[in-house]
Amino acid sequence: MKLNELRDNEGARKRRMRVGRGIGSGKGKTAGRGQKGQKSRTGVSIGGFEGGQMPLYRRLPKRGFNNAVFRKHYALVNLGRLQQAIDRGRVDPAQPIDAEALLRAGLIDKPLDGVRLLAKGELKTKVTIAVAGASAAAVAAVEALGGQVSVSGAGAAATEGQP
Repeated sequence: MKLNELRDNEGARKRRMRVGRGIGSGKGKTAGRGQKGQKSRTGVSIGGFEGGQMPLYRRLPKRGFNNAVFRKHYALVNLGRLQQAIDRGRVDPAQPIDAEALLRAGLIDKPLDGVRLLAKGELKTKVTIAVAGASAAAVAAVEALGGQVSVSGAGAAATEGQP
C-alpha cells in the first residue's frame, strides 16, 4: 500500500443534504421544513415556549446555590494511579511529592487551583505528599503506611465534600 492509495472506508463520510435546490433533488421547494408556520421560517426561537402558558422552567421553584464564579477546580489524583507511577519509576517516593512532580510524571495535565488527593485504589509505598486538598480516607491510607500528607491553601478547609 502506498500513501497515494489511502482511502476512507466506504460510507465513513456522509455528504450533507443540499436543500432548496429544485424538486428533482427531493428536498426542493420547502427544503424539508413542511408547510408554513413559525418553524418553517428563519429566526425561529421557540425554545421553552409553551403557547403562552407559564413554561415548566418558570413553574418549578429555584433551588440551591451555584457558586460557579468562585468555585475551585482541582486536579484529581487517586492513590492507585500514584502507586502505578511509583512502580513505573515516574515518581520518586523518597522525595516529597508536590504538584510539580505529579505534572512531570504525567498524573495531571494542569495543576488548576491545586491537586486533590483521593483514596481510590491502593497505596503500598510510604510517601510524603503536599497537596491543596485531600479526602479523609486518602490521608488515613497514606498515614497508615507511615507517610505524611500536608494539605495547604484553600483546599485545606474544603477537604470533604469536593468531587
